Amino acid sequence: TKQKFENLYCCKESILDGLKRTTDIMFGGKQVVVCGYGEVSEKKECSHIGCCYIVTEVDPICAVQACMDDMVITCTGNKNVVEREHLDRMKSGCIVCNMGHCSTEIDLLSLRTAELRWKRVRPKVDHVIWPDGKRIVLLAEGRLLNLSCSTVPLFVLSITATTQALALIELYSAPEGRYKQDVYLLPKKMDEYVASLHLQTFDAHLTELTDEQAKYLGISKHGPFKPNYYK
Repeated sequence: TKQKFENLYCCKESILDGLKRTTDIMFGGKQVVVCGYGEVSEKKECSHIGCCYIVTEVDPICAVQACMDDMVITCTGNKNVVEREHLDRMKSGCIVCNMGHCSTEIDLLSLRTAELRWKRVRPKVDHVIWPDGKRIVLLAEGRLLNLSCSTVPLFVLSITATTQALALIELYSAPEGRYKQDVYLLPKKMDEYVASLHLQTFDAHLTELTDEQAKYLGISKHGPFKPNYYK
């Protein structure tokens, strides 16, 4: 549910919302450099707003995905993706923001130096000014833009919160010794249950497998319908 709903429907919309709220820019004709490609950064929401873009990606599968779409708004989940050498070469007025991993994607420490001046121009918007007058526009001090400068749709928030609540209930009610101090995948059955609770919002109803179909697929007709590793 996190990847299928929050990442896919919430994050990719809120990056645009956050950019609009903080900068009030027009996207048409802007040059966009995208670092990494995935569900959070899928670009379908931006396919008609006229940006020119370049995608950088280390994973060949994600790179092919990027080539088959029109534009990307992105995150990587890594650290120091945008370093001082990149920032030094950016043109004046370039907007820099993060949708990835805390505030570590942009090397902010390299911008906290004596020769660079910071100027707060509006809430969540800083100009970092070079000695020659060049400036970059840094949003939310490099923190997650969708959480700092945008909003989360209540429907998506409900899915996320329900999933977390059921996970906590499972941890609390599980027999002693079932879970060690480790990271566990959420059972797919629980994910599917959370999704089923939200179908009524759309007045939607599931089709049920026949016994023959379930046997052919090798699954229960009541789920789970996907293996735990499925994303």
